[in-house]
Amino acid sequence: MIIGVPKEIKISENRVGMTEAGVKQLVKEGHSLIVEKDAGLGSGISNQQYEKAGAKIIDTKAEVYAKADMIVKVKEPLPDEYELMKENQILYTYLHLAAEPKLTKVLVDRKVKAVAYETIMKEDGTLPLLTPMSEVAGRMATQIGAYYLQKDHGGKGILMGGVTGVKPGKVSIIGGGVVGINAAKMAVGLGADVTILDVNMSRLEYLDDVFGGRVTTLYSNTSNIEQSVIESDLVVGAVLITGYKAPTLVSKSMISQMQKGSVVVDVAVDQGGCIETCKPTSHQNPTYEVDGVIHYCVPNMPGVVSRTSTYALTNTTLKYASMLAAMGVEEAISKDKALFHGLNVYNGAITYEPVAKSLGMEFKAYRPN
Repeated sequence: MIIGVPKEIKISENRVGMTEAGVKQLVKEGHSLIVEKDAGLGSGISNQQYEKAGAKIIDTKAEVYAKADMIVKVKEPLPDEYELMKENQILYTYLHLAAEPKLTKVLVDRKVKAVAYETIMKEDGTLPLLTPMSEVAGRMATQIGAYYLQKDHGGKGILMGGVTGVKPGKVSIIGGGVVGINAAKMAVGLGADVTILDVNMSRLEYLDDVFGGRVTTLYSNTSNIEQSVIESDLVVGAVLITGYKAPTLVSKSMISQMQKGSVVVDVAVDQGGCIETCKPTSHQNPTYEVDGVIHYCVPNMPGVVSRTSTYALTNTTLKYASMLAAMGVEEAISKDKALFHGLNVYNGAITYEPVAKSLGMEFKAYRPN
């Protein structure tokens, strides 16, 4: 199979869909790899490194799409790439279609075989391809929150861990999954007063155990969320319902009651956001204020720690890329239940029900020919 790796074009997206080690492995398995010129530079991977691994460097994105049977990316295609996709081409990337009606329609109309990293799900409910980037985003959320709490960056002048005789900063994390636990690890490490809210009691019990009483766990309901948000210096939105648009849990009213100079970081923004006042921003213009509260809502947070992120991502995506390349979509998803959940669009139809429901579009269950 001819596998194409285009250069990402989302603002400040420095990751790339495949490392040189991934290229080498797929070439060894008998596939042809074409990589757009300079695609890996943002992650510290040169054209020469790709060539040494066995790839061919292609000058233009259009040529990569035209020649490739499968496109391996990091982020969803943007409008400039819509016309480049072709019928029966495999698209293997993060898609987050529940928040992308236009892209979804394009994939349906062009009959692309779209496999989304974020919905590949094992039998135990874990999301192996989302996990590494959730770890990165969770850790970054606390780091970024601490940065914007500084007075010189518009914040209220809070040191996250406080000092002797002075209270530490108060952090509330809504969602106790992979993003939430990683945000909490960083916040606890800085010495903050941390509260995690979740609706899963067994998860809260696990978090209590893991942190040994160093965090407060609360059942996530409107009352507990409101009280926690109002009292917080930093709120991290870390809610995920696989494949669906994120539920709005933090209202504008709650935000307006926070102290001026407080910070919210909504990691769920790529699924529509769990904070009502959230709207997607970019690494070039990452923040805005609502009622004096700083909002950081960048959908591709890991894109600025690209080397760490790219290598962590390929560690998990390569297994399924190898299967898709060797067998094609149909056989690969028939042999791997986790990969089956990744199929979002096939043969002109939405085949992942949460996406169809979130967008109010027709769902058509995948049926092998």
